[in-house]
Amino acid sequence: MGTGDADNTKGLSPRQQKYFATARASLEKETGRTMDEWVAIARTCPETKTMTRIAWMKEHHGLGMNRANMVMSAAFPTGAGWDQPETLRAQVWSDPAATAIFEAIERAAAALPDVVTGQRKAFTGFSRNFQFASAKPAKGGQVVLGLAVPPDADPRLTPPKAEGWSERLKSKLTLTSPADLDAKLVALIKQAWEAS
Repeated sequence: MGTGDADNTKGLSPRQQKYFATARASLEKETGRTMDEWVAIARTCPETKTMTRIAWMKEHHGLGMNRANMVMSAAFPTGAGWDQPETLRAQVWSDPAATAIFEAIERAAAALPDVVTGQRKAFTGFSRNFQFASAKPAKGGQVVLGLAVPPDADPRLTPPKAEGWSERLKSKLTLTSPADLDAKLVALIKQAWEAS
């Protein structure tokens, strides 16, 4: 989410939009500085890598991880942002084999009511009130699908590691073809949606 007047709420559920608006408003209220002032401070950071920039902001200015990340993302945007979902999608889903799998996942998720598809820099998330599923490309034309269901819901599921998506997604599996999206997996997507 950057500064300026661009519509950075595309691909966010109403609840997610409210969260980001609240986070931004509370930043100013609780620190006494606007986002633009924090961006100016962030641009004085001598570090060049994302995580070291965030650590610098935390160490030198006392911002927590989420706020430091929000400020640094606004100060140092990389490539397309959330306000350019088509560009992000083309970047993430460039492999034809992975794209075919993703499109099968997308059809299953989009068949459910009130689904918001949110394109991110490394994955595509599916939300209702909360994110209930995410898909990201993997090596060899495969796709990792994260779901907001426990890993014991299906023997194919495993706990996620540091995937970069919502902590609500408690399980994952790797799909190697669109045919892997069987009726049981479609039912798990629906189960995750119901809990969101």
